[in-house]
Amino acid sequence: MRDGRMTRRDFFRRSLATGAVAYGLGQLGAHLGWEEEAEAAGGPTLVIANKSHDPVALVRAAVNGLGGMGRFVRKGARVAIKPNMGWARAAEQAANTNPRIVAEVVKMCLQAGAREVKVVDHPVDPPEEVRRLTGIEPAAKAAGARVLTAGNSPEMYSRVAIPRGKVLKSAEVLLDLQHADVIINLPIAKVHNGTVLTLAAKNLMGAVLNRGAWHSSSSLDQCIADFLTAVRPQLTILDAWRMLLTNGPKGPGRTKDQFTVAASTDPVAIDAFGASLLSQQPEHIGHIRLAHEMGLGEIDLKRVQMKYV
Repeated sequence: MRDGRMTRRDFFRRSLATGAVAYGLGQLGAHLGWEEEAEAAGGPTLVIANKSHDPVALVRAAVNGLGGMGRFVRKGARVAIKPNMGWARAAEQAANTNPRIVAEVVKMCLQAGAREVKVVDHPVDPPEEVRRLTGIEPAAKAAGARVLTAGNSPEMYSRVAIPRGKVLKSAEVLLDLQHADVIINLPIAKVHNGTVLTLAAKNLMGAVLNRGAWHSSSSLDQCIADFLTAVRPQLTILDAWRMLLTNGPKGPGRTKDQFTVAASTDPVAIDAFGASLLSQQPEHIGHIRLAHEMGLGEIDLKRVQMKYV
């Protein structure tokens, strides 16, 4: 590590580490002992903010319930925020992360002392249409972030080994995530026609160049779980302010105003909670079950410290 930045050598050294939880991309917070702290306290903490209809108030309450953004973002850190920014849909259609929530997370990172905040994704729809319709780009820029929609530009990615992967052995990952000191995963809760739901783990699929390889593999769900062994954000914030209930992942479809934002260091716990909001049993969602079986987080919400704020 040099001047708060992850060097190429640091990145690949961490990506090749093994253990109950892989210390790979986005695992710079591991030395703070998040997993050990959760275990000692009787399970991971999941903060659920649902006492307001204001998405800005909700995201602040959720992160503050975990101890504040300063626990994750140190002065001088380079932060990469990965929202769901894949679809050429307006914010009210709930196909992408709420732009007000994205902007507020950017502000919180900068207030915590981040030297740079990037909002990054690889859209499925044409990037220029996504930037025009979602509202994320102007909101994030106004908050002080750089916004990058990578598209299919190979120079914006490099290949990362996934030694613990059962199906997925490597992936070309966005360089902006590789160069970040802190990765914040910022998915929206919605249904998905290929994986039933898309929440935290599934949202990370937007960090890779070749999604088609995952879909054509022997198991899309296993690829999603495999990727989480190497790309594990320090913080996951789930946007369940408005959820897409039908015709996901793109819609348009029926939506529900849930007025909820949840935050945790455990992406599997977040996914289990998100599944419950969408009337699904998490153990019945392939990638959530597989991620739990691989030791990547807690699927049983009875073993999670649920904190409502």
